[in-house]
Amino acid sequence: MADPLRLVLLGPPGAGKGTQARRLVERFGLDPISTGDIFRRNIQEGTDLGRMAKSFIDAGELVPDEVTVGMVVEAVDAAPGGFILDGFPRNVPQAEALERELAARGRPLSAALAFLLDEEVAMKRVAGRRTCQRCQTPYNVFFDPPRVEGVCDRCGGPIVQRTDEGEETVRRRLEVYRESTAPLLKFYSDQGLLREVDADGTEDEVAGRVAAALADLG
Repeated sequence: MADPLRLVLLGPPGAGKGTQARRLVERFGLDPISTGDIFRRNIQEGTDLGRMAKSFIDAGELVPDEVTVGMVVEAVDAAPGGFILDGFPRNVPQAEALERELAARGRPLSAALAFLLDEEVAMKRVAGRRTCQRCQTPYNVFFDPPRVEGVCDRCGGPIVQRTDEGEETVRRRLEVYRESTAPLLKFYSDQGLLREVDADGTEDEVAGRVAAALADLG
């Protein structure tokens, strides 16, 4: 029986990591571990972690390592088979901490998938996102705008933007990615784990590239 896949997904905001993670979860039966989802759940529930995380996320900053690492390791321990880490690690110290924790459990990573995307395209994908407040229909003002600005095509509800997806915040998030997260590509390349995927294309096109990148593992 093949060893369960244990994957890290890397890439700038807007690269489509979450979308491809969902496909991989369905295809391989993996447990998704998304720090973004964990943070959002805590924010919605108003926990101490949620309030602390929100102040960093709204400013486009990273949540402190000690908070994130402990939370992720707890999630890994609750995923006995394969898993996908989306949104973690975000810097080399986090990657080193993860490597130590996984080695101690005899569960090393199978691969690190890096989604490559032009920064301006990434900015438009994220800063252009809007959602109907009433029915949750998604839009993008650059690529898939509503017929009437600010009004949902489906139900006529108001179209809103998340507080952490304004252009200034997104540019800061991209800057943080460049400074802190991009060095992970070299880190995982040096370990022989890096698989690069062109993230510019349709969801199906990118999924095909992901499948090709993982063909020898699954």
